[in-house]
Amino acid sequence: MAADLSQIVKAYDVRGVVPDQWDEPLAELFGAAFAEVTGARAIVIGHDMRPSSPGLSRAFARGAALRGVDVTEIGLCSTDQLYYASGALDLPGAMFTASHNPAKYNGIKMCRAGAAPVGQDTGLAEIRELVERWSESGAPEPVAQRGTITQRETLEDYAAHLRSLVDLTSVRPLKVVVDAGNGMGGHTVPTVFESLPLDLVPMYFELDGTFPNHEANPLDPANIVDLQERVRAEGADLGIAFDGDADRCFVVDENGDPVSPSAITALVAARELAKHGGEGVVIHNLITSWTVPEVVEENGGTPVRTRVGHSFIKAEMARTGAIFGGEHSAHYYFRDFWNADTGMLAALHVLAALGGQDGPLSSLVAQYDRYAGSGEINSTVDDQQARLAALKKAYEGREGVTLDELDGLTVTAGDWWFNVRPSNTEPLLRLNAEARDEATMATVRDEALAIIRG
Repeated sequence: MAADLSQIVKAYDVRGVVPDQWDEPLAELFGAAFAEVTGARAIVIGHDMRPSSPGLSRAFARGAALRGVDVTEIGLCSTDQLYYASGALDLPGAMFTASHNPAKYNGIKMCRAGAAPVGQDTGLAEIRELVERWSESGAPEPVAQRGTITQRETLEDYAAHLRSLVDLTSVRPLKVVVDAGNGMGGHTVPTVFESLPLDLVPMYFELDGTFPNHEANPLDPANIVDLQERVRAEGADLGIAFDGDADRCFVVDENGDPVSPSAITALVAARELAKHGGEGVVIHNLITSWTVPEVVEENGGTPVRTRVGHSFIKAEMARTGAIFGGEHSAHYYFRDFWNADTGMLAALHVLAALGGQDGPLSSLVAQYDRYAGSGEINSTVDDQQARLAALKKAYEGREGVTLDELDGLTVTAGDWWFNVRPSNTEPLLRLNAEARDEATMATVRDEALAIIRG
């Protein structure tokens, strides 16, 4: 009987509960299918600290080797470390992680050579089709010349590459608290920060895929409370939190107050534009703050607005030759890093910016925090499309208001905007609103929510 992959093959990756929804025999088929679809003669594989990750990773490697593909295993790594290996070795790659999901989950993030994304339209649909077929009819016969499986260390090279992209040699000493959430940041941060003028205060650096202290999802305010308290207690200059696979970073200032990912996007954009001669394209998704395109233009760059999601960002990065891209979910993409996302490189930019001047982080980022935002508000609805249609009807034709449907529905007026997007996996609508002042934002937010919730 064919495996039902509808619940685990998502838009950009594979993700599900182990072993209920997928297991090592299925991982072996995914490895064979990945080899087949990419047509590669060699691939690179890494994995996070989850208990199921080593076994799934090894099974995937076996499946690829049975198809004649040579496999380089880099072992424990962050997702951006896997992207580094894919880019530096010019090989397709597979990362075994479920990012910030709970311990019972695991998944595969796949890329082509040079860290180019694999999503539904770029190979994932074909991989799913092969796995389903083989799970029903039996795996294909091994090729005559099986591939080899070898191990390689890449952590030092990854760290050296990141440090080559941001000059931190002349920054003032900084005290930084880092909460790794028992995820892969605990593996990468000590090596990346080594030799930098930093007083590092580590939190939850022990690799533990059961997440004994808190979920490794800093987007949830409950999961950065420990970091905020520690920053204040230590009198630190800032705090940084990484998610489970350490490809996203979140920042709190010296007061323990969260710094908006849009502010980080604007700060890094200004630095990347300066690095590239004051010109270049910067990608931002449509729920980032108005501040981002303003700062990009003020620094000589060209802002380009995209849909939410890394496949859209990476596609626009490639199409436009953009130097940088940022999302409000704290994913940051760099041309100098194969257009891939790396929270660690964004963190180094923040450290360099802060250490290159004398003021506190709160003052530094104030220039990039110009508007009042609602944050993302999720509402459970019976019919996503009907609620979106009701919103469209309510705002269509209003004087001074424009609507666009690049991703969900975006409604824009002179001093406010909001976007409502349907979730792909749950019966939710996600609202983000912003205005020039808090009172206007609250009015806009509440009016939109009243329509969404009927």
